[in-house]
Amino acid sequence: MRRVSVDIGGTFTDCFLAYDGRYVESKALTTHNNLATGFMEALEGACRDIGKDIGEVLANVDAVRYATTLGTNALIQRKGPKVALLTTTGFESTAVLMRARGYGDGLSEAQQADLPGASRPPMLVPVSRIVGIDERVDYKGDILLTIDEDNVRTQIRKLVDAGAQAFVVCLVNSVLNPANEKAVERIILSEYPTHQLGAMPIVLSHRVAGRKGEYARTMSSIIDAFLHDQMYHGMSTLEIALRRAGYKKPMLLVHNTSGMAQMNSTSSLQTIHSGPVAGLEATNYLSSEFKQPNLIATDMGGTSFDIGLVTADGVKFYDFNPIIERWLVSTPMTYLHTLGAGGGSIARFDRMWNAIEVGPQSAGSDPGPACYGRGGKLPTTTDANLVLGYLDEKNYAGGSIELSRRRAERAIEEHICKPSGLSLIEAAKAIKRKVDANMAAAIFKEVAVKGYNPKNFVLLAYGGGGPMHACGFSSAIGISRVLIPPFSCVFSALGAGNMDQLHIHESSVYQMLFDAGKRKILDDFESFNSTVATLEARGREDLRRQGAQDADIKVRVELDLRYGNQLAQTAVVSPFRRLEKPTQVIELLDLFSHNYAQRFGEGSQAPEAGVRINVIRVVSFVQHDRLELKPSDRKGVAPPPPRGERECHFQGVDGAVMTRIYDAHTLAEGTTLQGPALVESPRTSFLVEPGWQLTMGTSGAAWLEHTAAPAGKAAHPVTDALVA
Repeated sequence: MRRVSVDIGGTFTDCFLAYDGRYVESKALTTHNNLATGFMEALEGACRDIGKDIGEVLANVDAVRYATTLGTNALIQRKGPKVALLTTTGFESTAVLMRARGYGDGLSEAQQADLPGASRPPMLVPVSRIVGIDERVDYKGDILLTIDEDNVRTQIRKLVDAGAQAFVVCLVNSVLNPANEKAVERIILSEYPTHQLGAMPIVLSHRVAGRKGEYARTMSSIIDAFLHDQMYHGMSTLEIALRRAGYKKPMLLVHNTSGMAQMNSTSSLQTIHSGPVAGLEATNYLSSEFKQPNLIATDMGGTSFDIGLVTADGVKFYDFNPIIERWLVSTPMTYLHTLGAGGGSIARFDRMWNAIEVGPQSAGSDPGPACYGRGGKLPTTTDANLVLGYLDEKNYAGGSIELSRRRAERAIEEHICKPSGLSLIEAAKAIKRKVDANMAAAIFKEVAVKGYNPKNFVLLAYGGGGPMHACGFSSAIGISRVLIPPFSCVFSALGAGNMDQLHIHESSVYQMLFDAGKRKILDDFESFNSTVATLEARGREDLRRQGAQDADIKVRVELDLRYGNQLAQTAVVSPFRRLEKPTQVIELLDLFSHNYAQRFGEGSQAPEAGVRINVIRVVSFVQHDRLELKPSDRKGVAPPPPRGERECHFQGVDGAVMTRIYDAHTLAEGTTLQGPALVESPRTSFLVEPGWQLTMGTSGAAWLEHTAAPAGKAAHPVTDALVA
């Protein structure tokens, strides 16, 4: 196997290279002004490690897979074209009103508690670039009013005069019948042909989101159009860089649905949060390889901390109405919870509460933490770790960055010590304690609200900072075992290397699986099967366009079901691709009842209200070869002599502790180290705190386990009580 997988984060660009049985990891600082620069630097580092030229590697790999934060960054920075919206007359205020409750979307719990004091996010499309056109499609998809071509042309010219650079067409009920949206597209193309200068991107809402829900579908389309320019130019720049270096095949982009596709089959919206989703896919793979059915995936990078779950019951957590930034959208995404807690998270002293806060603001890669010496003046988590002795000034990020302890001390003293009265070490400990507490609280909430006990899970810690903070946030929630996976610092990039080509197509329908009023089950199989066939054909066409053979394409049918007019919907994977007899309908009803009871409790089912199909979803995919983790070639129990010692400071321990330092590559499978200890590799460090021990596992993995009551546990009595 020859495969390149790259994950671009807010601070570092991670590369994982599989080449003729060799697995190599590499990192480079993310270059936000031109992502291709950091991408190629990381890839060049991996090529050097296997002793090959980058041109030779790219000419012979089977695929380059790429997870990007380009779209996320564009939204944060509000960098995008002037988008215009054409909608059905009378619905011009759909995006403006945000369903009213949209004021609270994307806000913290504390901010949502004061919803009357909340304000709308800055609009991506101002009112001056929203127009209505005369047309109407009813709830069944019947056209009540056809497009008036003269009216559409007048409105298009009005938008262009207002500065429009991209068009979004979102008409009511177009997911049931897109004829009017397609007619508007033809008119725009006749005015501004694609072969002429001045052509403008056109986004039709039924192609972006296949479900009803006018506001969510409108925002999905607007965000997709807003990101189009940045994604197009960013990906084109990267593809040109790869072409110049010798890569001739299509690049594969990771989607937030846990799949991937070529650029010509990828929308901008599908790339949001694609990096963390790749990490969760790697967690699924590791769960089966290491026989660990319940895993909490935690990815601590330089900018954020991402949490996901893999459970023994096989439930995959999807968010079918996710919130991106401050906007509700209707594109399916693998569910992850993200908070601003990373190595670059900025620490500050809150004078009102007399407390130290960390994040969500991040120093990123430019200027980065104060200790990077690149212009950063504010203290971060990385600065605190350096002051506490956990980082090697001369050997950070493979020696590519020389850290300055004095700069870190100066930043903490200026912004934390002076206003708080704490000593330097006390302030650094407080920063680490706070960021660990933030991560612990988020982990507990994500596991508990889904009905699971965190104590029944093994915590998986990866990302550049995960192995360093794992003991801290695990202790706070009573988790006694932590698994550090192989290639932990580039684990999300490894996950991108294990993904399948996949597309999800869905359609809103109005079909009663069980009509309680008529005491009748669904018998209109033709309508159901026709919808599935249409969605399946779209998925197959997407995959054929990317070179897939029909024999390799697999299909999965999912249904969103609900009782009567309840708001709660439950996704059910259908055992059947087509419905042909009543017994299949009965089996679907039983499956829905079982899933509903698991989610809301036995006895909560309400069949007397009837069962309705709201959405039919078809997942089309082609399975690819998996990267196989190699077993360790060395075994041993006794630890080798330490490489050296360094003074470190730990929570609950007064004064400095002389801490042994080991090179990761010298530790054989089965080797056990008692804390305190540091295990260093060129790109990450494992911190074994007092009361913990580290045991090296197979394939380069490592286990952290409690050997004594975790230090600082009494500092979280509320969380401890909830876990108990």
